[in-house]
Amino acid sequence: MKEIKDREQLAHYLEIHQIASIFNANIMPHLALYSYEQGERICSQGDPAEYLYVLVKGKVKVSNTSAEGKALIISFKTALEAIGDIEYVQGIDFMNSVEAASPVHLIGVHNRWLHQYGSSDAELLRFLLRIITTKFCMKSDSLSFNMMNPVEARLASYLLSISYDESDPRFNGQLSTVSLRDVANLIGTSYRHLNRVIHKFCEEGLVERSRGFIFVKDRERLRALAGQNIYEM
Repeated sequence: MKEIKDREQLAHYLEIHQIASIFNANIMPHLALYSYEQGERICSQGDPAEYLYVLVKGKVKVSNTSAEGKALIISFKTALEAIGDIEYVQGIDFMNSVEAASPVHLIGVHNRWLHQYGSSDAELLRFLLRIITTKFCMKSDSLSFNMMNPVEARLASYLLSISYDESDPRFNGQLSTVSLRDVANLIGTSYRHLNRVIHKFCEEGLVERSRGFIFVKDRERLRALAGQNIYEM
């Protein structure tokens, strides 16, 4: 993590995402801009939630670990998205772990300034309400997608989510075969069946499996197969 001490760039993100109005004049001086490299952890499940972050560039991966130590990828998020919003409202520790899936930029503000200057600010509260309710709607859509679509569509959607970031055309990710059991859990299938579908994708020229990674070869055909990129939500 690195703080970007450039108020002009911070102002640029506030302007292009049309979120300058959600932070009043008292909160604005306490905003900071941070950058994370791909693979860096932004927050960890169970840690104190001291900051509210707003994702303004890049893609993050949200995951959760059970009491038995079983990890599950929940979703991928792109701008504009908030991290720590539910935790701020509820006054709880981070419910999930969040990791940079591509190089990302986040606007961060410590919760003490939000409590001091924003607890009764209508613009900020409307923003949080909109973000939180959108998450619940997307969770419902995700459950429906897993129940109503074949594994091929679900895997295609996942591969698009992990492999590309629309805001950064230079980013072209890859899927480690080590994480395939987590992928199987996320999309609701068995590890054995997932491997069969991957083998089918390789035969059809959609992906290539090499050196412990899966690489996307035909993005457009995957997009047509996915129909909607639900795991991006």
